[in-house]
Amino acid sequence: MEEKDTYRSKRLKLDAGAWLLLLGVVAIAFTLRSPLTAVGPVISRIIEDLGISNTTAGFLTTIPLLTFALVSPVVPKIADRIGMARSLFLALLVLTIGIIIRSSGGTGLLLAGTFLLGVAISFANVLLPSLVKMNFPMQVGLMTGIYTVSMNLAAGTAAGLSAPVADSFAPGWRASIGIWALLAAAALVIWLPQVKKRPVLEASGPAKGPAPRPLWKSPLAWGVTFFMGLQSVMFYTTAAWVPEVLVSRGFEESTAGWMFSLLQFSQIPLTFLVPIIAGRMKDQRLLVVIIAAFYIAGYGGLFVDNMSLTPLWMILMGVAGGASFGLAMMFFALRTRTPSESASLSGMAQSIGYLLAAAGPVLFGALHDVTGNWTASLWLFIVTIILLFLSGMIAGRDEKTVPTAAL
Repeated sequence: MEEKDTYRSKRLKLDAGAWLLLLGVVAIAFTLRSPLTAVGPVISRIIEDLGISNTTAGFLTTIPLLTFALVSPVVPKIADRIGMARSLFLALLVLTIGIIIRSSGGTGLLLAGTFLLGVAISFANVLLPSLVKMNFPMQVGLMTGIYTVSMNLAAGTAAGLSAPVADSFAPGWRASIGIWALLAAAALVIWLPQVKKRPVLEASGPAKGPAPRPLWKSPLAWGVTFFMGLQSVMFYTTAAWVPEVLVSRGFEESTAGWMFSLLQFSQIPLTFLVPIIAGRMKDQRLLVVIIAAFYIAGYGGLFVDNMSLTPLWMILMGVAGGASFGLAMMFFALRTRTPSESASLSGMAQSIGYLLAAAGPVLFGALHDVTGNWTASLWLFIVTIILLFLSGMIAGRDEKTVPTAAL
């Protein structure tokens, strides 16, 4: 109870230190998706240049997801030991190195660099929700909206610029996926002051009082976990393959990239608004219903032959994706009482959830390899949406993953 009272008593102080912390959070958020979304629009060039299969190419998206699953459970423990600020600083350093390695050699370095950037992103994925809950407890929805908007803005920009950068610079696709090391290095510099000046970040803080019921025994925690994982299946499979699906239907690579950018930019208003709206609701199941409806409308449009409607499908997909991601991030705060609980739920959800999500891009590519068309692959989206709806109806209930009696 002592920790709960402590963090609830904090208020946002708009002094220089608070603004610098917020700037650091935004800078980190800019690095979390851009290295991944830059791959989709040039995936065919990578396949052709390195002579790899569609299934192998799917691992460029799957490897980060597998590392998210493997690393996420230990992130809270490492942060408790060395501090959140140092953990995030080291993550940004590894991210910069990973992006450089990924774009500097053949298939081996491509996969090795992808693994490193996956490890790095895992830390920020887990720690940012807890960091926001700890430092901005009265503005969790607003601050969650700010950093999720930053993630999607960078992701959309990366997708849109990927093919043009590949066309404009001699290294081709290597330049388009390597240029994002500059963004990671900039975030590293911006975050550096937090290592010395923000002791509040030094640990997520173990919960005090009697040990709570393990999260794996909580149906609500599993609902949050599957909602997180299934919306990740949607995003990462879309990022890896939808641009290629559009190319196969006659779009130029650059146009397909900008179509995906339209999807990404369509997410931005919802990634900002949904956390704020969700924070004002006791029960979020109505949001889940609306999100599922937009998902079905958008991805269902990919079965339509009229390509002139593609921008509409991208917008609908973006609205659903932005809303589901913002809601997933908010669940870590809404379904817990303390920052340490939030970090634990985030670790569980992102570990198991990303393990689930890792199957998406590989399965999507494998279905195409087996059938020779995209129809069976596209049905994977519809099945995922149905499962996401069911898990969201559990996660959206007005409950806590840790019962009051256990605190």
